[in-house]
Amino acid sequence: MRRPPRKPSALDPYLDYLRQRWGEGQHSAKILHEELQTKGYLGHYQRVKMAVAPLRRGLPIDEPRERPPSPREAARWITTHPHRRNPHINERLPRLLEHCPELKLTHDLVRRFATMIDNHDAAPLPGWLSDLAQSGLAPLAGLAGALHEDRHAVAQGITTPYNSGVNEGRITDVKLQKRLIAGRAGVSLLRHRVILIAHLRRRYTDRPTVTPR
Repeated sequence: MRRPPRKPSALDPYLDYLRQRWGEGQHSAKILHEELQTKGYLGHYQRVKMAVAPLRRGLPIDEPRERPPSPREAARWITTHPHRRNPHINERLPRLLEHCPELKLTHDLVRRFATMIDNHDAAPLPGWLSDLAQSGLAPLAGLAGALHEDRHAVAQGITTPYNSGVNEGRITDVKLQKRLIAGRAGVSLLRHRVILIAHLRRRYTDRPTVTPR
């Protein structure tokens, strides 16, 4: 996963031809280079010589490899709904999961939780928490403990349309105002700014919309 991929080169479109000619018995890099030039290859002879070097040792030609996804990308692939992933990710993700059993287990647990949310059904939650705790992966087991303590709130979040998004937004707003004044003022100024912003927000929210004629 961490091995850096080989960068694509101008020779890549001709690799199949090199394999074919090598299999037919043409092992001269100079002649192969001349043949590729007649097909439009503009690269240097040394590149062809380096490309066929593995074939002389009975090894396959070193083809360009896909860049492995970063942990952040892998997490986004797993948490994104399958219908919202682009076809390229849907093609790469199964290969990634095949090579990493821990990621496959995580993916299955994430999709099971997403299904509960989609169906607004918290009935599978106890079994899911048990599987999460017994996954053998320390981060998931720790998450299971935290969710188990708040399991009633989690169940409410799954089964009801309500959420704490508005409250979280207000808290973020207060933290932003606090950072803007950089701790140079006390609670009174912070309170004044928060009330003023709330007043302005309400004022512009309550303004009647004018329909253009």
